[in-house]
Amino acid sequence: MSRDDREDGVTMALPNWLPPEDRRRSPFTGWTRAHWETVADHWLLPLRDHASPGHALITPPGRPSHSGIHSDGLEGFARSFVLAASRIATGDDPHDHAGFYAEGLRNGTSAHAPDAWPRGRGIGETGPGNGQPIVEAAVLALALHLSRAVIWDALDDDVRDRAADWLRHHAQRRAPRSNWLLFPAAAEAFLRSVGADTDGCANAERVAELEEWYAGDGWYTDGDGRHVDHYNAYVIHPLLGLWYRLTGDDAGLARWRQRLAEFVARYAPLFAPDGAPMYQGRSLTYRPAVLAPLWTAVAEGVSPLAPGASRRLASGTLRYFVNAGVGATGPLTLGWYAAEHLPSVQRYSGPGSPYYAGLGFLGLALPADHPEWTAAESPQPSDAGTPTLALPSVGWLVHGHDGIVRLANHGSDHQPAQPPPDSDVDDPQYTRFGYSTHTTPGLGRAAVEGIDNHVALLDAAGRPSRRGPIRGHTVGDGYAASWHVPQRDGRPVGTRIVTASMVDGPWELRCHLVDGPAGPLREGGHLLTGVEPLRAHTGTAVEAATAEVDAVAEVERADGLYAAVIGLHGYDASGVARYDDVSAMGRWSAVPYLLATRQDGPTVHVAAHLLARSVRPAEWPSAVTVKVHDTVVMVTWASGRTRSVDLATLFVDDAGLC
Repeated sequence: MSRDDREDGVTMALPNWLPPEDRRRSPFTGWTRAHWETVADHWLLPLRDHASPGHALITPPGRPSHSGIHSDGLEGFARSFVLAASRIATGDDPHDHAGFYAEGLRNGTSAHAPDAWPRGRGIGETGPGNGQPIVEAAVLALALHLSRAVIWDALDDDVRDRAADWLRHHAQRRAPRSNWLLFPAAAEAFLRSVGADTDGCANAERVAELEEWYAGDGWYTDGDGRHVDHYNAYVIHPLLGLWYRLTGDDAGLARWRQRLAEFVARYAPLFAPDGAPMYQGRSLTYRPAVLAPLWTAVAEGVSPLAPGASRRLASGTLRYFVNAGVGATGPLTLGWYAAEHLPSVQRYSGPGSPYYAGLGFLGLALPADHPEWTAAESPQPSDAGTPTLALPSVGWLVHGHDGIVRLANHGSDHQPAQPPPDSDVDDPQYTRFGYSTHTTPGLGRAAVEGIDNHVALLDAAGRPSRRGPIRGHTVGDGYAASWHVPQRDGRPVGTRIVTASMVDGPWELRCHLVDGPAGPLREGGHLLTGVEPLRAHTGTAVEAATAEVDAVAEVERADGLYAAVIGLHGYDASGVARYDDVSAMGRWSAVPYLLATRQDGPTVHVAAHLLARSVRPAEWPSAVTVKVHDTVVMVTWASGRTRSVDLATLFVDDAGLC
């Protein structure tokens, strides 16, 4: 290793196998196209040791998925093929990736080959197999489209016919009502683009069905309900574009391109200056796949970012993962940083699943002389300090400070329309009130205890209430709010909790109107994670050297990152919970929290949340003034900006926020 940087609770190793940095063309990251090509090859070549003799199945080490190792082998081939296809799309192929994957296509589509690919089942079908090959058919279709000139056009006719037959089988399958609707559609789109038979395919209707989930501002929900996450980047925008372009739907293509531009404008601010993406939602082991819509917008000529800004953002994110050791000494792991972290991975992810990261390399499919590669890097949105960004369509409020981007979540809960009886469907990767680029929600024991970025009514055994489905939200300039019915074991606990977030720089005020039974109430801050135990402090206002607070809890990491919650109204105690191995960002985690003793009936509670490097809790009096009268919270920020919210009428009429 050339040198080590201590950053974000993990040792960031800058590997010596990378090309020299170019700070003239890339003043922010030092990375050029040569770095991307080198990383692509470095991630691809070790997979050859884990391929079947015919190259059609690739199964790197790791936990099998619930679909089985045969399906996992197909997944490893298809997803790494996307990475290879982007790498060789322009004809630059020093390692003969084209030959390797063409051989896999020959054998995978041959019924007589020992490593022939499985065929998937759709909704309502019986028989052997499962639905996962439907996903991989879409991934293969994208890879074949990207590399068409160097792989598909060079295949023998019988191989193309067999591949078309395999794709057609999956293009005809019925998929679940989610982003999965686009998987058969992608397979059909490629078939239509090469003049293959698409008899029995009816994916235009499924694409139209997915379009009904458009929420606005470029964002889609992943099915019915409040399902908002990176699947906008992983699947929806890339495959919608593939469908409209390859099927010749000019009107749909124009509409999608406009929405893609709107999405990128509101999505790019979610990345921190050091490249860290927003840690929210599932399938995060795909890592740089979060970059797919940025490159897609550049390729379509609709990116709202200045020339060089998309490359600066994308290079920062890829560098973030490479410097954390991802793929440094072998195949990509099921996790976030270099180490495997199975608690943060879904059961459907197999050992080849992380290679969906190839979608983040779509920029390599652009020619080397494309302006995005030749222009000097220009700043990404967060380089100038993330301004407060309201996303009313999905119920999010984005703000940043100290190189950290934060998300106040009042719109995404990933709750099913009909949850299982007597159970709480409370996924911490969706239902927390706050997320950031430098913290994760707590999993494992931390998820059971439900402290971080959550407000909960506790029963006699200390069990928390869960955030039930969000019943309504509102988002505006510097604020976001929502309400839910707290529940435990699938049953209501009290009447409702109304929560309003108001943000300014590193500060977030969370104001709650809680209508529930008497007993303890607990509110947690951000879960902070590091490579060693964290320092913590709890106490009263006097002990914390602050004034006019009920209680305070603080956690600090060795690199100076700080998380705290400060009770400003309605709290009387505080604490810090410590955990081991509940976060994909490291072993040691801790979360600060506040406690209140409630009486029956509605009560108001206000807390200041802090996640920063340069600001400390004792500075809150100079940052904000808070006054509470009955159910009205009045806030004055240091800038002089004021806001008043009546929590009792917030979701009754339009007079709540002013």
